[in-house]
Formats: sequence, C-alpha cells, structure tokens
Amino acid sequence: MRQTIIIGSGPAGYTAAIYAARANLSPLLIASSVEAGGELMKTTEVENYPGFPEGIQGPELMVAMQAQAERFGTDVVLDDVTNLDLTGEIKTVTLGNGDKHEALSVIFATGSAYRKLGIADEERLSGYGVSWCATCDGFFFRQKTIAVVGGGDSAMEEATFLTKFADKVYVIHRGSTLRASKTMQDRAFDNPKIEFLFTKTVEHIYGDTAVSGVGLVDTVDGTETTLDLSGLFIAIGADPRTHLVHGQLDLNSDGTITVEGRSSRTNLPGVFAAGDVLDPTYRQAVTAAASGTVAALDAEHYLAALPQALLAQASAEESNAEVEPETVLA
Repeated sequence: MRQTIIIGSGPAGYTAAIYAARANLSPLLIASSVEAGGELMKTTEVENYPGFPEGIQGPELMVAMQAQAERFGTDVVLDDVTNLDLTGEIKTVTLGNGDKHEALSVIFATGSAYRKLGIADEERLSGYGVSWCATCDGFFFRQKTIAVVGGGDSAMEEATFLTKFADKVYVIHRGSTLRASKTMQDRAFDNPKIEFLFTKTVEHIYGDTAVSGVGLVDTVDGTETTLDLSGLFIAIGADPRTHLVHGQLDLNSDGTITVEGRSSRTNLPGVFAAGDVLDPTYRQAVTAAASGTVAALDAEHYLAALPQALLAQASAEESNAEVEPETVLA
C-alpha cells in the first residue's frame, strides 16, 4: 500500500509527484502506456513555460519533469488505469496488466483531450500549422494568414487573440449562426482582421511539411473551395478525461471534476484532482503544474491527519514494493 498514487503524467501529474516525493510520500505515478507525458508530447516549441527563455521542445520538457520526479523518489509505471475504487479509506487502482495498487490517497490528473476534426493529415501536421491552442502557438504566426474552426466562445476568443499576431484570421463555422455569447461575437465582428466563413466545414488540410491551405465544403449546396493558409486552429471544445471517475466523483456541468474552493479536494476524502480535469478555462502547462502543486500539498495535509498506525503500514509496504522505473522516451 502506498501513501499516494498519482494518475496522469502531464505537467500536473509530474509536478504533484515532485512535491509529493520531496515530502517523503514515495508516490507511485501511473503514466499512460501510449500517451505518457500528456499533450505536450505532441507539441514542438514551447516558448511560454517559465524558465526557458529560448523555448523548449514539448517532449524535452516532459522528459525533464519525469527525471526530476524520479530523482526525488517517484516510481513511474507506463500502463493504463482500467478501474478505480476511490471509496473507503484505502483506494484501489487496477492497471491494464492486471496489477492492483492500493493507496491512502489518490491524485487524479489525467488532463483533457482537445476535440479533433477527424480528417486526414490533422495529426500529421499537428505542430506544423495545426494547433489547438492559440495562447501556446499564436506567436509563430506573425504576419500570416490563418483560420480558426469553431463557433463558440472559445473560437471567438482564439480568433481575437490571434489577431495580435496574424495579418488575417478566418473563422470557419459549419452553421449560419454562432453559438458564442453576444459579447464575444460583437468583439470578433468588430475586429477588421477577422473574416467569417459560415456554412463551411474543413474536409482537407493541405501541406507537405507544414500547413499550406484547407479544402472547404459548403454545408448548404455542397460546393468545394480551397483556402490558402499558414495555420489552422481547431477550437471545437475539449473533453476532460474523467471517464474513470464517473459515478464516484462529483462533476460540474462541463464535465470537469468539482473541487472545494481553490483547493484540489474532491467530494471523496483522500481523493484530489489537478490540471485540466478541473480547469475548463485556462488549460496551460504552467497552470496545470501549479494545480499539481496544490494537489500534492493537499494530499500531504490529508495524510498527516490519518492515524499513525495506518501511515506506518503504508510506509512498510512501500519499502517492500518493487516497481521498476520506466522511461517515457528512449
């Protein structure tokens, strides 16, 4: 039995592991077998993470976070969680290989997944003109022509933000009216750099090594057109990865995990949430990392209040655990 298990290996999970390990909690971190490192493993240059004035590659940043967590004593396992029992004083985590791990506390930091268009070359050109984060990548499109796909508040916010860099921003929306609030719509309509393309869907993304354009289909008459672009930002929403805790943790109307105030405490004692699973708004690496810090500190305080006999049992079983550390990248 562990004092704490961390589920998720993005900035929130690894930061929680660093703090938990430094607090002598000997954490076990369960990283995905195929998506270890989170969304930053799919990005190229990260220029807005503090401490790297020249920028850093997303995978390089995540490998460094893992190394730092392991340096302080975190055990990392590359496998997928298939089942969770978070009720009761002792939590049970079941992995894809059949192993079961018990812990007195669990930090849930599985992140969120941006919704994708589901078309050819979307994944291939991710990081090479296709992006899901204007705040992360807008800087690379100075004086370029780009497009945002979507019709909600997030799409309007992305488009407006991108006009700080791009010369021209198209907003491509499949409907004839926007879903965004009137305030967000007015702001976008009043921006001279933004042009709206209604009743259009993106069916193709063109480019060999970088985005060069998109193929559009009119949803009314079916006509096809081509639009030359240097970048395509997809803003059709994101879904927090919370399927493992449905029926156990309270969720908000947007699907994120409900926590108590500014803490990471969920409705179940000893269960904490961190990162994008509780954040529908900012979804940045740095805010996720900060959230991981909060979760680790909350877990430490929770554990300190448990009976000493229970903590002693967990510590004894931790010392007997034989978990071979694994690496995210070769």
